[in-house]
Amino acid sequence: MLANYLIGLREGLEAALIVTILVAYVVKIGRKDVLPRIWAGVGLAVLLALGIGALLTYGTSTLSFAAQETIGGLLSIAATGLVTWMVFWMLRTARTLSSHLRGSIDKSLLGTGIGLVVVAFIAVGREGIETALFLWAAVQATGETTLPLIGAFLGIVTAAGLGWLIYSGMLRINLSKFFTWTGGILIVVAAGVLSYGVHDLQEAGVLPGLHSIAFDVSAAIPPDSWYGTLLKGTLNFSPATTWLELLVWVAYVGTTLTFFARAVRRGRPSPAAPETLPEEVLAGA
Repeated sequence: MLANYLIGLREGLEAALIVTILVAYVVKIGRKDVLPRIWAGVGLAVLLALGIGALLTYGTSTLSFAAQETIGGLLSIAATGLVTWMVFWMLRTARTLSSHLRGSIDKSLLGTGIGLVVVAFIAVGREGIETALFLWAAVQATGETTLPLIGAFLGIVTAAGLGWLIYSGMLRINLSKFFTWTGGILIVVAAGVLSYGVHDLQEAGVLPGLHSIAFDVSAAIPPDSWYGTLLKGTLNFSPATTWLELLVWVAYVGTTLTFFARAVRRGRPSPAAPETLPEEVLAGA
């Protein structure tokens, strides 16, 4: 539940930041008349994410076990790739997000302004698709449905609340620290999803080594215990792990965290650089 809360919070906050920038800018330039188009794009993006989630949930229910495991494994790997890309993308573009979106708005205001629907739809829809795919993969990995959905929902609600506080000027967030810490945690969470995706492909017979166990600590960490459930829900930890799962987990975490640490060091701002959202979004808009 904690991992899914973090996913909902981070992806939701990214979407909230985007909506805040769009709304703040059009209000400042005196174009409140186009606000319904922005909200229409946001609404369509939400419907798309819900539709993808429903398709993933019910579209595979009639397939054979091998087909379900194969699709589940491939989608878990795809979810890991999307989250990894999202972590590095947001780390790189957080400080220029406002100017980038303002440029898109200026172009979209030409003519009928329908382009604003597209801008809002694409910007928010990307976050929604990532959330739906990663959440579905997490549900498959843990075998739970209710708790992951509750966790993600609470994260999104928290993000929406933070977005409103930011827009109203009542809250200042150090974006650099927020995306750095959550990015590092999500890399570890994504490693668990990737490892489970490999396990799914092993069960489907696509990858070898299903019975080549690296370690089995089921006696010390029973899967149905509260701490076993906690580790499974937060890190997708499996008490019985194959050598291939372990190798993939170590390779992904070692490589990705190394590049992430380097990116953080390169992107550290000077002491005079703005780090909080209101200066970048509201004052800059």
